[in-house]
Amino acid sequence: MIEALRTPDDRFDNLPGYGFRPHYLTHENGLRMHYLDEGRHGARTFLCLHGQPTWSYLYRRMIPVFVAAGHRVVAPDLFGFGRSDKPREDAAYTFDFHRDSLIALIRALNLQDVVLVCQDWGGLLGLTIPMKMPERFTGLLVMNTALGTGDVPLGQGFLDWRAWNNKNPDMQIAKLMARSCPHLTPKEAAAYEAPYPDAAYKGGVRRFPNLVPDSPEAPGAATSRRAREFWMKDWSGKSFMAIGMTDPVLGPPVMHGLRKIIRGCPAPLELPEAGHFVQEWGERVAEAALAAL
Repeated sequence: MIEALRTPDDRFDNLPGYGFRPHYLTHENGLRMHYLDEGRHGARTFLCLHGQPTWSYLYRRMIPVFVAAGHRVVAPDLFGFGRSDKPREDAAYTFDFHRDSLIALIRALNLQDVVLVCQDWGGLLGLTIPMKMPERFTGLLVMNTALGTGDVPLGQGFLDWRAWNNKNPDMQIAKLMARSCPHLTPKEAAAYEAPYPDAAYKGGVRRFPNLVPDSPEAPGAATSRRAREFWMKDWSGKSFMAIGMTDPVLGPPVMHGLRKIIRGCPAPLELPEAGHFVQEWGERVAEAALAAL
């Protein structure tokens, strides 16, 4: 069993725009994963995967749009984030640890006719999953992310972010979100900090930049290269891409490169005012994706 912290429930009381009922799945390792499950009898399932340093709160603007259109939405919190358990040891967080936990959730819930909705680490992990279970996935909504194949040099923007992250192990998440998304209210920005009473809870947040595969031999790199082949040659579902154009790390150059990899991906929706956290402009993205998918 993995020793872990669990954020007190009252930290999640009265968060603006986040009135969703929590659901939990206990994994074989003893850790409890939180996920949202809205519109449970919907026609398709939109599987919404967040990245760093966010959690399922990031999808609060998109979830109602998908549900109103008659679909189911499942939005998990990765281990170390949101209402999910947070292993005490930073070393517990690995590429395969996160990937395997998402695969286990998909199987446990028996998700079918799935649209993968992903951004940041939600894509680094999520884009490697459909090749594992292609019969379950029929659509893709991808935003500001990449595949960590280890054979493409990491950009200077990311290297700067990783260095800053490592110098700030107790990252002030609310301040970061407020800077990245100026339209957030102070309470909305503070909601992103809710899962983390102190730095001990931020192991998952700290680890992610150092898990990005930076060489062909790095953990996750071979899996990501196989995923690249899948998206280029075997993907047959519909795709939709949205780009936050002011993102300095995973912005237009990275996303246009990713589009070339995804078989049949049409021209993207470009949001000039949006940055890395595209979901904070999510109503427009969700509506456009529904029309395309």
